[in-house]
Amino acid sequence: MLTITLILVMFVAVLVASILVRMSPVPLPSPLVQIFLGTCIGMVSDWRLELDPQVFFLMFLPPLLFLDGWQIPKEGLFRDRGMILALALGLVVFTVLGVGYFVHWLIPTIPLSVAFALAAVISPTDPVAVSAIAARVPVPKRLMHILEGESLLNDASGLVCLRFAVAATLTGSFVLTEAFLTFLQLSLGGIAIGVAITWIINKSKSWISHRFGEETGAQILISLIMPFLAYQAAEHLHCSGILAAVAAGIAMSYNELSGKVLAVTRVQRTAVWDMLQFALNGLIFVLLGEQLPGIVAGASLAMEEIGRPDWQQLLFYVLVINLALGLLRFAWVWISIRVTRFFGSKSTEPRPRKVWRIAAATSVAGARGAITLAGVLTLPLVMNDGTPFPARDLAILLAAGVIIVSLIVASIGMPLLLKGIDMPAEPERHAEVDRARDLAAEAAIRAIEQAQHKMSEGRPDVDLYIQAAARITDIYRYRIDSHAEQVEKQEDYRMAEEIERHLRLAGLRAERDELFRLARRKLLDEEVARKLIRDIDLMETQQVR
Repeated sequence: MLTITLILVMFVAVLVASILVRMSPVPLPSPLVQIFLGTCIGMVSDWRLELDPQVFFLMFLPPLLFLDGWQIPKEGLFRDRGMILALALGLVVFTVLGVGYFVHWLIPTIPLSVAFALAAVISPTDPVAVSAIAARVPVPKRLMHILEGESLLNDASGLVCLRFAVAATLTGSFVLTEAFLTFLQLSLGGIAIGVAITWIINKSKSWISHRFGEETGAQILISLIMPFLAYQAAEHLHCSGILAAVAAGIAMSYNELSGKVLAVTRVQRTAVWDMLQFALNGLIFVLLGEQLPGIVAGASLAMEEIGRPDWQQLLFYVLVINLALGLLRFAWVWISIRVTRFFGSKSTEPRPRKVWRIAAATSVAGARGAITLAGVLTLPLVMNDGTPFPARDLAILLAAGVIIVSLIVASIGMPLLLKGIDMPAEPERHAEVDRARDLAAEAAIRAIEQAQHKMSEGRPDVDLYIQAAARITDIYRYRIDSHAEQVEKQEDYRMAEEIERHLRLAGLRAERDELFRLARRKLLDEEVARKLIRDIDLMETQQVR
């Protein structure tokens, strides 16, 4: 009962954090506000929530990673695949080696293998943290695609490095070929399992819907269960559950292109997933804050291990480790950009004097979060001989410090570095959008004419069908003609579209207010009012961008 109460209090903290962020006169990063409120809960509560890392991974990561894989633009992911893979694979290994040796040199009481384990859990950027910060910072689309792709893929490489660092600590041995083969098994196996489960579920769902009809609630529930099935199946087969959830989301996005799901299902499913994403994103950081008092409470042993029980010294270690992470990341990103420019099209690459700003912005954007916390908590309590795992409390404390400092740096540094930054241009989409709308309108006109002929065949009131079809097709023809006439005045056309959108919104909101007024005064049946208002809400959702 206490656990349920504490979780409900954390959800309230998520809501309070959202209100505080919106009320603040200065931009506040929501993850830091959520961590602060979670810390307050942890300090005033007499009962601590026991965080099982395996349960944490299962409850939080699959749905969030599945949704990120579902929503990430695939064109950007494949276009910048070289940069993304360089960050997700090469940078992780580079960070583990560089930061591992540095931590061991900085704090000699931490064994080298444990230092590698610490470096492995702080090397992956966190997709939840990146998304939360980007929600408050105007990040260029192409840079955001790279950061999202990196954070979705680097978890597996970081956790594989962690696994072998822990094994080396427990057994005192490490085999590079075995590590490489295990990485391939985890990665490729996880991706294959995620894609296979999504394909099987969607095929079965389509078969059932085609024969027995589609039920919106069941469709939404299936989408919620799917990431957990992919994650659990992959973990059961000793593959990467994280990559399985991501692959399932990406496969789901391709399946959606079939268009076989009802419109009402898509609308309601989007609302459910938006709510789930908001709740879980916030709860992760509140939970992190709630764990901080317990982590700090165990720091006395950590300070004894380093021989200098000094909080200033520990803060210095956290700051220096973050600086080392940032410098290594900057160097790797800068080199990757230069290589990309060498092999890429020079017309689409940034000017040389802007390269350092892009590298710096990409470096500070590498915030750590939930995966780092859960990963470091999986460190064993004891060695094979029963002795305590060396420097475990110190590693947990340092990892928690890295999370907080990286969030602060990203929240402050990204707006400064991204101001006026020149990213490689995204392809021009306006002409593509207009052509797609024209083709869609032409298809609609043909379908309306065919339906009108079929419906009016043999009926005496054929004129009614012709007039109705003419009214609808006129709307589509107006759209096509407007595009053709305004091709040389694109800016005026965009402004006219925006004006029209605002007028439509004003009309829809006035309609809805009047329906509410009629329902309040009992001049309109409540059920009828609810249906009409829902139709207006759907139309308004289409207009709001």
